[in-house]
Amino acid sequence: MSRKRTVVLISGRGSNMTALIAAASDPTYPAEIVGVISDRANAAGLGIAQSRGIATKVIQRADHPNKDAYDAAIDAALTGFGADIVALAGYMRILGRGLVEKWQGRMVNIHPALLPAFKGLDTHARAIRAGVRIHGCSVHFVTSEMDDGPIIAQAAVPVMVGDNEDTLAARVLKVEHRLYPLALGLVAEGKARMEKGHTVLAHFADDADNATSVVMAPDPLREETDLEQLARITP
Repeated sequence: MSRKRTVVLISGRGSNMTALIAAASDPTYPAEIVGVISDRANAAGLGIAQSRGIATKVIQRADHPNKDAYDAAIDAALTGFGADIVALAGYMRILGRGLVEKWQGRMVNIHPALLPAFKGLDTHARAIRAGVRIHGCSVHFVTSEMDDGPIIAQAAVPVMVGDNEDTLAARVLKVEHRLYPLALGLVAEGKARMEKGHTVLAHFADDADNATSVVMAPDPLREETDLEQLARITP
């Protein structure tokens, strides 16, 4: 099996990056993490990647005269790593249109909301303010519009009575760490691809396999032992 060479872009702690590295430690996983790029020299994820023997590179916006030069440096690094796939994992900069279009269909991102709801920042606080009962995360192909690319897979979690931004974020993060390796695997295997602005999913063996491969239901409910809270969100 030819594993797809994947480069991860981070800005901070790199928890989703760590989940991808863990998945790729299995030699049967269809992608291998060959490099990590950060826009911040002090990103904690750099040390994690280095401890796993993965090459890292810091490319800071301040070190380049303009956005085009910055994007060109990222592109050169991706090419240098021999990247087949680019995975954004908490990368907090918007990439330029030219760079995104060059890598379109090979660049993916994870967003902490059920897109197309709550694009952008502060998703958990906005979800609580909106009063939604189901929240979650999405992995999507990256396009030039922020958080707007075609969705590959999603995971849902309940919004519990009494949740605040931190408790909801923690619940979502748990499923992010499961969803991103699943979605990257689909892309690396060619089971999910981008065509004409849409995600095309390969045929799966049966409906159950199909469902579990592209969506995760809110099974964290099982971790909640407060039956009164559970009853309040159950129709």
